[in-house]
Amino acid sequence: MMTQTSSARGRSSGTRMAVRAVISVVLVGAIFYYLLRGIDLGQVRAEITAMTWLELVTLGALAAWNLATYAFVWQSVTPGLSFTRATVMTQSTTAVANTVPGGSAIGVAMTYSMLGSWGFSRSKTTVAVLVSGVWNSFIKLGMPVLALALLALQGNAGGGRVAAAAAGIGGLAAAVVVFALMLRSEQAARRIGELAGQAASRALRLLRRPPVHGWELATVRFRSRTIALVERAWAPITVASLVSHLSLYLVLLLTLRHVGVADTQVGWAEVLAVFAFARLATAIPITPGGAGVVEAVLIGGLAAAGGDRAKVVAAVLVYRALTWGLPILAGVGTYLWWRRRPLAAKPHETETTTQEAGVAAP
Repeated sequence: MMTQTSSARGRSSGTRMAVRAVISVVLVGAIFYYLLRGIDLGQVRAEITAMTWLELVTLGALAAWNLATYAFVWQSVTPGLSFTRATVMTQSTTAVANTVPGGSAIGVAMTYSMLGSWGFSRSKTTVAVLVSGVWNSFIKLGMPVLALALLALQGNAGGGRVAAAAAGIGGLAAAVVVFALMLRSEQAARRIGELAGQAASRALRLLRRPPVHGWELATVRFRSRTIALVERAWAPITVASLVSHLSLYLVLLLTLRHVGVADTQVGWAEVLAVFAFARLATAIPITPGGAGVVEAVLIGGLAAAGGDRAKVVAAVLVYRALTWGLPILAGVGTYLWWRRRPLAAKPHETETTTQEAGVAAP
């Protein structure tokens, strides 16, 4: 009976995954059809092929640096993690997130699996996942605010940009308040865990799944370990996260300039504003890796800011090839390498207490 039930659940899960994949493909196809409608694709191709070897080399080098910054972030939140291991993990999980519907959740599971194979406990992984996610959210929400301030200094702050920045300010303030309350006291952390558990249980009830338990205890444990990590490494975490986001922006800016979108058409601050809004738009993963959504925001925003549409389309396609497509190719290679040659855990990484081993993720 249990075997039949498990088999039925597996088929149901596979069906849902297939349906989500079909919906994602249809949605991405519809977005690109709308974006490229009326565009001379021959001109787009000509703009791309007109780039010199020097421009291609500099773009490739910056794209490689951008991929490396992912590892820096994880090294900062996971003391003892080497650059090689961090690269293997980040590229593998990014490849999944960019290709599979719901890939972000699968990527988190892969993170636990990879770090566990190298001797890191689940509790340390949980703290690393949540802290890196919190810092990433802070920067995503804060970048529209920064972009608005820069545009205001240049006299280019329009109503739509003000609205986007206002949304960023509200989201950032809410995230900071929740995070600060959780770290302020054990009682507050317990209450936040209880509320989150209740919300998760209600959502699971709609899916006919059992409720969650112990989130308040996990949140209290997370608070103590987060305080220890943040007190010791808040500066490296902040710097690494900022460098990662700004490197991604620089890939977009350099691509625009190499394709021929001059600063007189779309200034660097305007590029930052559009980039910040595109990053904010991917906070909810509608499609794998924001496929279609990011392109729509970037092309629409940069063209509205004054860029030649054909050149903007060419630049965005190259940018996404370097920041969406390239991580997929790299991730396939790193994942296969990890499966064939798992790096042996260092002795100090395998040391963990019984209490750490039993921590449940909130």
